[in-house]
Amino acid sequence: MARPPDDTRQRILKAAVDLFADHGFDGASVRAIVTKARVNQAAINYHFKGKDGLYLEVLKAAFEAYTHDEMSREQAEALPREEAVRHFIHQQLRPLLGRDDMSRYMRIFAWESVRPTQVMRKFIVTSATPFVGQAVSLVKRFLPDASEQDLMCGAIWLMGQCSVFVRNREHFANPPFALKIDDAFVNRLTDLVSGLALQGLARKA
Repeated sequence: MARPPDDTRQRILKAAVDLFADHGFDGASVRAIVTKARVNQAAINYHFKGKDGLYLEVLKAAFEAYTHDEMSREQAEALPREEAVRHFIHQQLRPLLGRDDMSRYMRIFAWESVRPTQVMRKFIVTSATPFVGQAVSLVKRFLPDASEQDLMCGAIWLMGQCSVFVRNREHFANPPFALKIDDAFVNRLTDLVSGLALQGLARKA
């Protein structure tokens, strides 16, 4: 009996996430992906138009999981700026509580930090711009007269305060750090990072 198209697509995506997380884009061969997914290579071409298209779908899923926010952008922008900073930081730290796919997504992003791909570069231009724009707008609420370059640097800095914890979660959960990463920890870390960020933004303003 032939598999339903959606089932085949999900099998491929699941196998791809596992292998891209373990071996990076270059190290995960199409042969390995189709073997793990128990499909033929034609299925990847049919559903994703090749390896690049498959990797792009994985990046989209990873980025959506990482940036998902139950509050709309309009609601976030309506918050007082201090509350907006805390909300933004908590949103960035929330993936610390993720398991399974979230852990794999973080490893994929880690591979990108050491071996960036053309697919990721294109993805950032086409899909990550709104999220970066949100960070820039938040920094601008504190630094209305800053140049566009300074605002972008401020946004990168603000995002970086969170990403170092998320990218290295597995290391920080083990010795010598041995952080107990749970809801209480994420809330405390949100308060700490928010407080430091607000002090820095207030001093610069």
